[in-house]
Formats: sequence, C-alpha cells, structure tokens
Amino acid sequence: MIAALIVYAAGVLLALWRTDASWPIRIAMAILWPIGPLAFIVTVSILLAASVIAFPLFGAGVAVAGVLAWWVLR
Repeated sequence: MIAALIVYAAGVLLALWRTDASWPIRIAMAILWPIGPLAFIVTVSILLAASVIAFPLFGAGVAVAGVLAWWVLR
C-alpha cells in the first residue's frame, strides 16, 4: 500500500509541475491522473473480449488455451 501511495504522490507532483494549464486545471489533473491508465486497462479488456466474438479462430484458440490451462492446473 505504501508503494502505491508513493507512486500516486509522484504522479500528483509530476502533474502539478509539468501540466501547462491554470492552477485549478493542474489540481484536477493531479488528483485524477490514475483514471488514464485505468481507462486503458478497461478499453483493452473490452477489445480482447470483443475479439473473441468477432474473430472465431481467435476465439477457438482462446477456448482451447483455456481448456488446456484448466486440464494442466486441475
């Protein structure tokens, strides 16, 4: 937890220092900066889930990999 707080504080300081905007915008960017990486993770997850449906061969490969992983790890 301490490491996460250190990373967050570093992001806040970096946003306050490097953002080219007025102070209210700088403060908002400093507080909300973790939303960017979180949005990236959510977007990539949704695209991967959609690719399983949109590309049947890829979906079959994922299904086979899942069955093999279940068989090996059971």
